[in-house]
Order: sequence, then C-alpha cells, then structure tokens
Amino acid sequence: MEVLSVAYENFNNPDLDIDMPLETKIIEANKSIPMIITFENGDIKKWANLDVKNSKKFTSLPVDDRLYLSRQLKNMKEENEPLVVHYKVDNVDVSEKIYYRDSDLLNKLQYYPLGLVLILFLFGTIIYLAFKANKIAEQNKLWAGMAKETAHQIGTPLSSLLGWVEILRLDNASEETVSEIEKDVSRLNTIADRFSKIGSIPKLTKHDIVKETKVAFDYIQSRSFKQINFDFNADDNTIYVDLNLQLYSWVIENLVKNAIDAMKGKGSLSISVNQVNSTATIVVTDSGKGISKRLYKKIFNPGYTTKRRGWGLGLSLTKRIIEDYHKGRIFVKRSEIGKGTTFQIELKTLS
Repeated sequence: MEVLSVAYENFNNPDLDIDMPLETKIIEANKSIPMIITFENGDIKKWANLDVKNSKKFTSLPVDDRLYLSRQLKNMKEENEPLVVHYKVDNVDVSEKIYYRDSDLLNKLQYYPLGLVLILFLFGTIIYLAFKANKIAEQNKLWAGMAKETAHQIGTPLSSLLGWVEILRLDNASEETVSEIEKDVSRLNTIADRFSKIGSIPKLTKHDIVKETKVAFDYIQSRSFKQINFDFNADDNTIYVDLNLQLYSWVIENLVKNAIDAMKGKGSLSISVNQVNSTATIVVTDSGKGISKRLYKKIFNPGYTTKRRGWGLGLSLTKRIIEDYHKGRIFVKRSEIGKGTTFQIELKTLS
C-alpha cells in the first residue's frame, strides 16, 4: 500500500512525465485490498475493491451505497493509519488520504490455522475412539474366553456331583438332604450355563416375565438375611417377553444382591413388574446407602465398584445382558443418599 500511495502521488503530479506505465500498473494491480481515498476535508473521493461501482461520484450514489462506504471508511480508520499523498493541481497543493483494510482473503486466512487445529483435533479424536473401541473389543474377547473356560472347568466336577447324588439316593440317604444337594448342583449347572453364553448370541424364547422374575427373586430371598423385608408386586395378567432364562435370572440376582450389599443385610427390598403399553417394566427398589447422581451411568462401566472387594463386573454384565442381548434398557430411575436406590429395566413385550 505504501508503494501504491507513491505511485498514486506520482500519477497525479503534473510535473512528472505523463506517460507512467509503471505507476499505472501498480495502481491497477490492486485487485483485492479494499481502499478509500478521501479529500483533505475527509470527504470520500474514490474507492476500490468494495461492493460499490466506482463509476459515480460519492454524492450521486444511492443512500445505501453511501452508508456502506461510510461504514467501510470507519472500519479502515480503526484498522490502519492512512497513507497521506501530496501533489499539485494548477500550482495548488492538494493533500489526500488513502485508507485501507486487510483483504477478504487475508481475513479468511487468519481462521485457517484454527480450522486446521480443529481438523487435527477431530482426527485425533477419531483415532482415540478407534483405539479405545479396539481395546474394549480385546477386553471383551478376554472376558468371554475366561467365562467359557470357567464354564468348561465347572462342567467336569458337576458331572461327578450328579453321579454322587444318585449314589446317595441308592444308599437311602435322607431325601431332604439329597434334594437340597441336587438343588445346589442344579444351581451350579445354571451358573456354568450362564458363563458359557458370555460372548455369544443367546437364544431368546417366549416367557412370562412375571413368573420368571418371581422365580429368581424367591431363590435369592430363601438364601438371604432374615432381617431384610422382601416384597414382590406384579400385574395379575401374564406379560410375555422374549427372554433367555439363565441370563435374565442372572440380571435379577445381580440387582438383588447389590441391593442387599447396599443395605448391609438389613432393610427393605421390593420388585415390581408391570406393563405400560408395549413395554414391560421391572423396578427394583432398596433402602440402602444410595448413589450419587454423577455415578448413575458410571456404575455400569466395567471394573467400577464401590466395594472393597469386587471386580465391578456385576452391573456391567447386567447392562450388557439387557441392552445387547435383550434389546432393552436398564438405568437408575432415582436414588437418594442414605435412603435408597431404584433401578428400572424396560423390555419390549410380545402380543
């Protein structure tokens, strides 16, 4: 712009040679930098690279164009100091000022580094998420492999135990004792079956969720502290849902056991099963220590636990069974520190 101001000054100086191709080229070469030339008194004389044609005098322009140029001039005064040019016309000294601002391209270039940083950030985020997903997939494979191996290892002694149960019967052992042993052996078989299903797509069949919830609830109740007040409520009608019985009973047992731990073996625990439109809702409520609101989602993360001894897998497996295998929802409905927690499960019903 300083070179352009000198060229403009020389171009208007009558004492110099009229044929000045260099000055003309310099002036005409400016195709991008917005500029306004004013008289000494501040009135606008000429302008270039603005959204107003330069074929008219400023005073003959429409009002909108004049306002636009005035605003541009104000912006240029705030952005840069003007370049002053002097020349003579009919032996009269003339002084004019050239105001200018950064070109639109230069203004855009100022934001390019920010855009580049944003792109790099997004790219880094994608890489991180991909790495995290791959890590989680590896962990899932590891846990699934361990679960299947555990099921396999449990299966061998289970077969022997079933044989011993039959031997006890043949030896006329107490039927009550044999029956209790048989129940526990059957329970071990169910646990082995659950572990064998981890990592594979389980088979879902039509079942009454009220009945199956009550079966799992009663099993835990019969083996829990007598200081806990158990309560089960459900609709009178049957509610059919696609279930895998072994995995679903595992969910109920995990929730009930967590509730018992939260109450430290003393308090009240209730389960209700109802149907709302086409959704079966299972609500588990305890009078335990409660959960902070900021932990509502975190407690379902693998490895997270508030217990001194625990792997933090119970609620993680529960969430996976309900949401991944049964296509339902499980969440903390409400909780209050020192008063208790309510979990809710939602599953789609069958007609």
